[in-house]
Amino acid sequence: MPYRCPRPAHPFLAVAAFLAGAACSPYPAPPDTARDPVVDTLHGVAITDDYRWLEDQDSPETRAWIAGQNAYAERIVGDTPLRRGMESRLRELMNVPGTLFPRRAGDYEYFSFRAPDREVGAIYRRPAPEEPQRDPIDPNGDFELVLDPLDIHPDGTTSVSIRDFSPDGDLMMYAIRDGGQDEVQIRIRDITTGEDLSDRLPNFLYGSTFFDPEGAGFYYTWRSREAGPRVRHHALGTDVADDTELFGAGYGPETFINATQGGDGRYMVYTVQHGWARSDVYLHDLEDDAGPRPISVGAPARFRARFMDDEIFLLTNLDAPKNRVVAVDLRDPDPDPANWREVIAETDDLLTGYQVIGGAIYADYLHNVSSRIVRYDMEGTRTGDIPVPEHHVATLRPWGEGAGLLTLTSLVTPTHIVRLDLETNESAPWMPSAVPFDGAEYEVSQVWYTSADGTEAPMYVAHRRGYEPDGDTPTLLYGYGGFNSNNLPRFSTSAAAWMEQGGVYAMATLRGGGEFGETWHRAGMLENKPNVFDDFIAAAEWLIANGYTNPDRLAIRGVSNGGLLVGSALTKRPDLYRAVFCGLPDLDMVRFYQFTDSNNMPALLEYGNAAVKEEFEVLRTFSPYQNVRDGVAYPAVMLTQGDLDTRVPPLQARKMAARLQAATSSGLPVILDYDPRMGHAGGRTFSRSVRNSAMEVAFLLGQLGVEGEVDQ
Repeated sequence: MPYRCPRPAHPFLAVAAFLAGAACSPYPAPPDTARDPVVDTLHGVAITDDYRWLEDQDSPETRAWIAGQNAYAERIVGDTPLRRGMESRLRELMNVPGTLFPRRAGDYEYFSFRAPDREVGAIYRRPAPEEPQRDPIDPNGDFELVLDPLDIHPDGTTSVSIRDFSPDGDLMMYAIRDGGQDEVQIRIRDITTGEDLSDRLPNFLYGSTFFDPEGAGFYYTWRSREAGPRVRHHALGTDVADDTELFGAGYGPETFINATQGGDGRYMVYTVQHGWARSDVYLHDLEDDAGPRPISVGAPARFRARFMDDEIFLLTNLDAPKNRVVAVDLRDPDPDPANWREVIAETDDLLTGYQVIGGAIYADYLHNVSSRIVRYDMEGTRTGDIPVPEHHVATLRPWGEGAGLLTLTSLVTPTHIVRLDLETNESAPWMPSAVPFDGAEYEVSQVWYTSADGTEAPMYVAHRRGYEPDGDTPTLLYGYGGFNSNNLPRFSTSAAAWMEQGGVYAMATLRGGGEFGETWHRAGMLENKPNVFDDFIAAAEWLIANGYTNPDRLAIRGVSNGGLLVGSALTKRPDLYRAVFCGLPDLDMVRFYQFTDSNNMPALLEYGNAAVKEEFEVLRTFSPYQNVRDGVAYPAVMLTQGDLDTRVPPLQARKMAARLQAATSSGLPVILDYDPRMGHAGGRTFSRSVRNSAMEVAFLLGQLGVEGEVDQ
């Protein structure tokens, strides 16, 4: 049975237990961390922060502390056979290039991918064939290297990506990302000469970026941390300072704007996103001096727009919590909702998107967190279904006359693609998975658990075929629960490696996500955010009650908003888990509104803002950093973060590591693996990604008592 120091039998014994835990632990003590208390009073409540000094990322003291933490993390995980074997196995599972779908520009096809022999991705091209490619493109093919990020930064942490091509195919708009930060630079390359133009946009957050129809300039949406989003047009060869502003005046940094062009360049649609529960839509006729006019403003709903001939199709949850599609006539001078044409009505399943292929609409649905694809004619009459296996995620794209490519994946099925006859629904293999994992040896099922308030939610459970619950199996529970994001059962190399070691992998569906529509989302945001943590705890309890595992053999994992999830779960129920992985996390929710260096102020509309008393009262109940208590037997915890995370302030992981190390009485390690080039948007070479995944899995498995060589 995995090691754990005794828990205190009574609260008054907490100090004694803390000392006993330190004495009986087989692990070395963490580096000393100085306490320098700062007391804030918020809405009459005094809050002490012992580690405020760690918020200064660049101070010599913080840098020395980070170096000590990294050394400690390596010492705890160690250079063990388990870790070495896991790194070798994950390298095999991860060293598979993605499918190459060509992007035509001029006389060439362009690809952006990581070749198998390289540490980083790059941009390549080849002469476009006379006939469209109908067979998979070999990633080992003879391609010309167009843009190599190693020429920009040789350490492999800089990445490049294609944004758009000019109509004549001579110019390529591309982005440069420095490390893992969200912000990028935008540059224009003359791909006939291989030289960049003088036109470039500085390091900011950019949404929509695309050339105008003449190729004489381009449109872009940008947002800084200080100012709100703006839509602008840049004429090539001019100063960026002179760019024309089309839309966005008056909006602050808590909003996003997306721009879409249609009608041969005559029209623009602007979608203004206020958090993750509401958006406004404006139509701008660029040939009309009247400026943008509203299509929908102030409605408590979201909209996603696309041009379709003389109409705008809107995917919306207005009067339809599980979404519908409506059409707005571009020529209507008063696009009142009463005049909208309903194309696809709301159903019992969640409509997540759609494609128009060959004069038909293929609508993507989630049915109990599993994909369905339904075919409609352009008037919205249902004409059939596309067959999708149970418990799979599916996407469809056009591929030739009367055909499509159906991409399929599940928790035990690596991503693969079949070619589908859209008339007969007959399919044939097109691109089998190259991942060396035999999904036939594993199985996945869906169970339902009951949360604290009686709400029922589904959870996927995957393991080796024929496994019978024995109450003592290493089990990893993953969740997210927020921002209207759908947590789908896609294949994961780290989950596959976990199951290969005989473990159970579980993925809980939580409120706050979008899996069951807007009602489900709102049941886990703002004042309802505590429901998310109750759901996750109930999922863990279900796994234990139904004989899959026990608290000494259960690990939990979450990243980003999922890091907040597991951070709150470990402070609320430290007795329920043996190990925790907490990646790139939000953890200090009381001070979050003051972290103005973050680019993610819109998150306050999802989490709540502690500057507002009523929202503060909710936030303080689950903010992990403020809910750590001295002398509590906390599980083993691994946190990860990096300097270049501009979305989730990295100071939170630093402070939480220090706080947990000082507070825990279990004798179990709390480690922080910190990479100065990492952030939410990457910043890792292939080898570093393999190393990070191997370290995480080895830490969790080791804490759950799995040792020795890696099984495959």
